[in-house]
Amino acid sequence: MHDPSFAIIGGGIAGLACARALIRHGHPVHLFEKSRALGGRLASRRAPSATFDLGAQYFTARSPEFQRELETWQQANVIASWPRSLWVCDEGDWQRKQDDQTRWVGAPRMTALSRHLSRNLDLHTQCRIEHLHREESIWWLQDDQGLRHGPFTQVILAIPAPQAQLLLAPHSSALAKACQRIEMSPCWTAYVLFEAPLTSLETPGPEWQAAFMNGGPLRFVTRNGSKPGRNDQGESLSLLATPRWSQAHLERDANWIAAQLLAAFAERYPAPLPEAQLVGAHRWRFSQPLTNTETRAEPAAKTDTLDFQTDPCGLALCGDGMSAGRIEDAWLSGHHLGNYLST
Repeated sequence: MHDPSFAIIGGGIAGLACARALIRHGHPVHLFEKSRALGGRLASRRAPSATFDLGAQYFTARSPEFQRELETWQQANVIASWPRSLWVCDEGDWQRKQDDQTRWVGAPRMTALSRHLSRNLDLHTQCRIEHLHREESIWWLQDDQGLRHGPFTQVILAIPAPQAQLLLAPHSSALAKACQRIEMSPCWTAYVLFEAPLTSLETPGPEWQAAFMNGGPLRFVTRNGSKPGRNDQGESLSLLATPRWSQAHLERDANWIAAQLLAAFAERYPAPLPEAQLVGAHRWRFSQPLTNTETRAEPAAKTDTLDFQTDPCGLALCGDGMSAGRIEDAWLSGHHLGNYLST
């Protein structure tokens, strides 16, 4: 009988939350991430005079469980509330968005949160797992360099459903079918650094920080320099496209995407834009799950929230695809799975 040992594939919020829950219960954990950095949609791009958030621009907390976790992040000084000036733009008409929802960001960058959650973990970054092998009751992982990692008694997949399905299909038809039922939408995010500040306007207010964009290719725009801890950086925007537009132009060149999204914003902004110093775009092929309940997987594990799945052979699946797609959902899924596997 082997002592429990855990491999987690995927270093996004779900994978990190699962790892922290397992470690809290005293289990050894190895976390594998194909990218250089952890955090998934918390990714940022750093330029000499600006930092651009490329994925999630903020997150919210609705459940008491996640609100308690946020309190620990506040105490660690890795998150701050933002924005204080939020707008909605409907076909060029800018209106202040009024709600009582508190929104949060990593401070001074979104990646501050992933660094906090990854502390003291046994990390394997830039390590793409391509195959799973089971020998009796033990699991081995094979990466894209042909190296084997293990042995593990449990393998947890915290990656987008289409990627997880490829690894799971030879070993668990139930989990593979669950992945197949999760539809993921893409997202293009453009970023631009200007040579001068945007023109200050009465509407939107001179201190506007972010805006929901209704109609057209854009859905959300943020001024990165308005985020906590970034007051000394240049004027820069992150421009998030709608899922529909992103899907229609999924394979287009990043430079073309950036030019289109910047032009779409220029059409909505009530003053000429300054000259751009740096323009680019990042593609999220699997950004968020569609929230259509007809396509969402029905988790098999019997938990209060039903936001993960397990297989008796020692495989498990977690992530925001099990729920509504928010950062909170990803954290809850991984956290609940880690606790479940520790009982």
